Amino acid sequence: MIDTRPLLLDTDFPPIGRSEADTLQVNLGYLCNHSCVHCHVNAGPSRTELMSQETIDQVLALLQRGDIQTLDLTGGAPELNPHFRYLVSGARQLGIHVIDRCNLTILFEPGQESLAEFLAEQGVEIIASLPCYLESNVEEQRGKGVYNDSISAIHVLNRLGYGVDPKLQLNLVYNPTGPVLPPSQESLESDYKRELSGQFGIHFNRLFTITNMPINRFGAVLVAQGEYDSYMDLLRENFSEANLATVMCKNMLSIDWQGFLYDCDFNQMLNLPLENARRQHHHIANLLHPGDLVNGAVKTGDHCYGCTAGQGSSCGGALKEH
Repeated sequence: MIDTRPLLLDTDFPPIGRSEADTLQVNLGYLCNHSCVHCHVNAGPSRTELMSQETIDQVLALLQRGDIQTLDLTGGAPELNPHFRYLVSGARQLGIHVIDRCNLTILFEPGQESLAEFLAEQGVEIIASLPCYLESNVEEQRGKGVYNDSISAIHVLNRLGYGVDPKLQLNLVYNPTGPVLPPSQESLESDYKRELSGQFGIHFNRLFTITNMPINRFGAVLVAQGEYDSYMDLLRENFSEANLATVMCKNMLSIDWQGFLYDCDFNQMLNLPLENARRQHHHIANLLHPGDLVNGAVKTGDHCYGCTAGQGSSCGGALKEH
C-alpha cells in the first residue's frame, strides 16, 4: 500500500496552539469486523493490535487526575477490545461522559449480543458510522450487506431509547464516497432524517459530516487513482482561517493502543507525536495532568487542511454551518 505520510510532512499550514484538554480520545486497537475504503486507520479483521488492561488502567488513572470531561473511544471497532466494558464502566463510575464510535454491525458479531443493552445501561453516547442514507453508497464504502445490518442495528438501539430518550444520544456519521468535500451538514441531516424516518421509521439525534483524510487506506487509493494532488488542491482552495479557532486538536488528547500521546487521531495514524517531544516522555504513564500540555504547539501537516476546508471537520462533525 502506498504511504502518503512523506507527502504530508512538508507543510505551510498555519501554527496551532493547544488549549486545556477536555476530551480524551482513546484508540483501543485496530481490530475491526470491516475493512472500509475510507478508513484512515487501516483497521480490519486481521489486525491484532489491542490496548492492554495495564494501559487501560493508566487511562482510568489519568481520568481521575485531570479535568477530562469526555472519553471518546475509537478503533477499529473499540468494542472488540476484551477490556472495553471494563473501561466504560470505570469511566462512568468517575462521572465521565463516554462516547462509543460504533460501526453498528458490531452489535451482531458473536459475543456482542448484550452490547446494545450494556451501552444503554451505562448511558454511553453512540456515534455511529452510516456514510449515506442510500444503500448503494454505503455498500461501496463498507461492503455488501452492511446497509441492511446497520438499519437493523439502529432499530435495536431505538427500541432501547437511543435517538428517543434525551439521555441516550445516537448520532450518525457521513463520509463522502470519493475525493470531495461533504455537503452542508445541516441540510444533509434533514435529508437523512426524512429518508431514514420515511423508509424505516428510525430516529437519531444529529448527523456529523467528516472529511476523508488523505492518509493510510484512503490516501493510498487517491495516489493509485491519480487523484491525490487534485484532492489536496481542493482542500487548500477551501481552507477557512475561521476554522483554526475550533479544530479538535486544541482541546483533545489522543492516545494510541500502546498508550502514546498525540494531538489527534490523524497525527496518531501518521506517527506524528506531540511537538518537540521525545516519544518515551509522552506516554500516558508519564503524564501527570492534561493541563501540562497547555500552550504547546500542535504538530501539523498538509492533512490539517482536511480539518479546515469548507465547513471544517472534526470528530464532532462540521466546525461551522453555511
